[in-house]
Amino acid sequence: MLYFSDQELDALILEDIPRGDLTSRTLNLSNQTATIEFRRKQAGPVAGLDVAAQMLQKLGLTPEVHAAEGDWVEGMALVLSAQGRADRLHSAWKVVQVVLEWCGGVAQCTRAMVESARVHQPHAQVACTRKSIPGTRKLATAAVIAGGGTIHRSGLSDSLLVFTNHRNLLTHPEDYRRMVDQARSHAPEHKLAIEADNLDQLPALLAAGPDIIQLDKFTPAQVADALALKQQLGASCQLSVAGGINPTTIAEYAEVGASLFITSAPYYAPPQDIKVVISPN
Repeated sequence: MLYFSDQELDALILEDIPRGDLTSRTLNLSNQTATIEFRRKQAGPVAGLDVAAQMLQKLGLTPEVHAAEGDWVEGMALVLSAQGRADRLHSAWKVVQVVLEWCGGVAQCTRAMVESARVHQPHAQVACTRKSIPGTRKLATAAVIAGGGTIHRSGLSDSLLVFTNHRNLLTHPEDYRRMVDQARSHAPEHKLAIEADNLDQLPALLAAGPDIIQLDKFTPAQVADALALKQQLGASCQLSVAGGINPTTIAEYAEVGASLFITSAPYYAPPQDIKVVISPN
């Protein structure tokens, strides 16, 4: 479970009800109690439940969670419900529904990619980048984890990744050994990844010995060549693939031997429909 602060939860809620619910106030719905139910229309994984339940509590409602984060449920399965004042249920309706729908879409796409890759590579990992939709990064993280994926980088502060745009600013942009030594002397507890733009760079990169070489926009055939070269040289570093990795292409890369996939595709997956019904107690 990821911790969401009161400030983060308030921001999600206030986006929709900055001055309350005018319709519910006009209809005087504050004097009755009701129940709200959230059901996933189609079979698939659920995500965002923890955040959704916290949002319901913030609005003074009593939630009941009917599935665990990442569970695969059948169509029209009840995943979340709550009781309380009818006007508060209406305030919760859309903000909670949107969280569940968007997170469900991310989780479903992530799971589909993981399963597709593991047909060929049983231990394959799908790692999602920090290129999430602005303002959604923590929700995206929860959804990716629920879908069986992992996070490539949550931000610039948590890992070492040398891009070509970094190397372009160095005095010796092809001196990979110097980069590796410098990075490890300053941050010895972190793994180091270096981006490779083409196969020609690979022998020198493998010799430098970073923990990971990130193959950027390589074709499946080029990835196969890179893996063969790594084996030929007896290098111990891991190769990851990035750029153009999505549900359509991931199996082709896994088939040639790739097992670590860097992607932002799940963030832009279609939301999964959540049916919402509010009924009187």
